[in-house]
Amino acid sequence: MDASHVALVTFFLRASDFEEYQCHRAQTLGISISNLSKIIKCADNDDSITIRAEDQASVITFIFEGKNDDKLSEFNLNLLSLDTEHMGIPEQEYAAVIQLPSSEFCRICRELSQMSDTLNVDVNKERVVFSVNGDSGRGAISLKHRQLGEQRTIIDVTNGVNASFALRYLNLFNKASVLGSQAILSVSEDLPLILRFDFEIGVMKYYLAPKINDE
Repeated sequence: MDASHVALVTFFLRASDFEEYQCHRAQTLGISISNLSKIIKCADNDDSITIRAEDQASVITFIFEGKNDDKLSEFNLNLLSLDTEHMGIPEQEYAAVIQLPSSEFCRICRELSQMSDTLNVDVNKERVVFSVNGDSGRGAISLKHRQLGEQRTIIDVTNGVNASFALRYLNLFNKASVLGSQAILSVSEDLPLILRFDFEIGVMKYYLAPKINDE
């Protein structure tokens, strides 16, 4: 979760997709993303990676093994103490779920952010409209429900939704669009937007609090 409690990200990897997976009981391990990134850069593309932590661990261990067993690297990363209570998001029923190509959603957010920092999402059973209203003018991109073809847009709506979100965060979230060909948006008024990317071995989900209209 970011410092302002506006955005949260969850990254889920399925145990069944690991060559070996062992976890006797649930554990919470606090890891510095910036420090983890530095360690991962020490691995070659063909290395296998083993991640290991003991019960009540104060460190997490990363072992990189070369493809031909000619190199072995081991790093211990100190763990962080986390307040996990505020990080959970309860499961909610969403009024609208929109599925569209990841590249299309990236383009929409990138182009509309040239005119405003706030994206309005207006969705009903027939179409979804992404719009902005800035100092330089207004812009809108409308997509109709289309279930066939590579550029399909699937709109599943129980109730119409009109909500606004910060484009700065959405453009950051879209950096994960390379993981999957489809972006799945779940929106309801007064609930965080969920942007989901499914990929081969897991799921990446971003949560973004809606902007509140002061008027």
